[in-house]
Amino acid sequence: MLILEKDLLGKMLKQIKEEFPNEACGILAGREGRARKVYEMSNIDKSHSTYFMDAKEQLLVMKEIRNLGSEMLGIYHSHVASPAYPSLHDVEMAFYPEASYVIVSLEDKNKPAVRSFKIKEGVITEEEVKIE
Repeated sequence: MLILEKDLLGKMLKQIKEEFPNEACGILAGREGRARKVYEMSNIDKSHSTYFMDAKEQLLVMKEIRNLGSEMLGIYHSHVASPAYPSLHDVEMAFYPEASYVIVSLEDKNKPAVRSFKIKEGVITEEEVKIE
């Protein structure tokens, strides 16, 4: 299970709506399945159907997470016109089997769908997302 505080979800949704019509992406940090911080990342693909994080930004964020005694819990991104389910590209780019992959769908812009998955060796398993 991934626990996500309402204010962090709000921050993610704000970024996702600002990046529209392109996909937005970021990193969730925390401990023991509870996200405590959102790191908004640049989507260098600048695409409506894919994302790729800036490597320099990602390295700096990973160092900060480690220095804070935290861990990377997950990676989030948006789907601007498709369901909140990993695409083939998402599965191919899932390099962290221990991470949660959170997808926020804007298929219905008035009611974004938030789902989380573990992706290990190409196998997709949905996990519960608890919003507190």
